[in-house]
Amino acid sequence: MSTVQLTYDADRHGIAVKEPGHKSVAIGCTYHGAAIDDLSAGDLVATGVAGCMLFSMGVQARQDELDIKGTVVDVAFTMTDKPFPHMDNITLIFHMPRNYTPSEREKLEKAAGRCPIKASFRPETSIIVKYNYVKDQSSQGWHGLER
Repeated sequence: MSTVQLTYDADRHGIAVKEPGHKSVAIGCTYHGAAIDDLSAGDLVATGVAGCMLFSMGVQARQDELDIKGTVVDVAFTMTDKPFPHMDNITLIFHMPRNYTPSEREKLEKAAGRCPIKASFRPETSIIVKYNYVKDQSSQGWHGLER
């Protein structure tokens, strides 16, 4: 079984270590006003959703013999205090390396939508996804993901 251990260093900073393999990442807290260079817990949560969606697409791509290597996802999020402190918006922009057919796009986007991590959020958190395909850099393709 894989585990992660987080050690608090001080001043809203810590080191997370994943075992086995001893991979580590520095984590800091920006929510309460601190300026940090490390990834924040919010960065990791939002990136986790992006990774899950991208890897779900990868399963579909392998099944359909599509090449999605080189896909890049821009990840952003916002926090709010109303009605309680939480992430209120996660925005993901998938920059796809090829201009797939409409059928291939639909399969890939549906696969991304089946990400189980995405389904773990409360309704108060909006997850907005945009897919930009190589020959389609217009503003088309915005999808608000429904839970």
